[in-house]
Amino acid sequence: MKTRRANTQRGLAGPTWLLVLLAVVAGIAAGIGGYTMVYAEGLSYMSSDPKVCANCHIMNSQYDSWQKSSHHAVAGCVDCHLPHDFVGKWTAKAVNGWHHSKAFTTQDFHEPIAIKPPNSRILQANCLACHGDLVHEAAGETGRPGEFTCVHCHQTVGHGVRAGLGGPSS
Repeated sequence: MKTRRANTQRGLAGPTWLLVLLAVVAGIAAGIGGYTMVYAEGLSYMSSDPKVCANCHIMNSQYDSWQKSSHHAVAGCVDCHLPHDFVGKWTAKAVNGWHHSKAFTTQDFHEPIAIKPPNSRILQANCLACHGDLVHEAAGETGRPGEFTCVHCHQTVGHGVRAGLGGPSS
């Protein structure tokens, strides 16, 4: 009984100090995370509004060129760049969001930006989802190396004439 009373009088008893420490660390992490979400307009990325893609100044030229493209009236960013099924869309948004925020925060990205192979496959699948009946014999379905993709010939469809918009240098 004396030992328990002595511990209580000296400060926090048992594992209580550990719980307080965890609460403080969790509070700091939640505060930093909340501030980052507000600063980076994080909730806006849950929408399908193409303006969201230009939240990051790196994408301004892509957004501007899309506004002048042939697909402007019929397809937004998510129509071409994300899978159309629920799980695929949100998985790709999460993976791309992580990669984009990390690259932007650390300033570790290639200039001009270029589409990565997994996203290129998504783009190809979406081209075929809209235009497959017209091009089913000519278009490759997977975007594997050595197979022609729609953007191989139609580079300017989504973003207009190349002007530092990523991809191979001409």
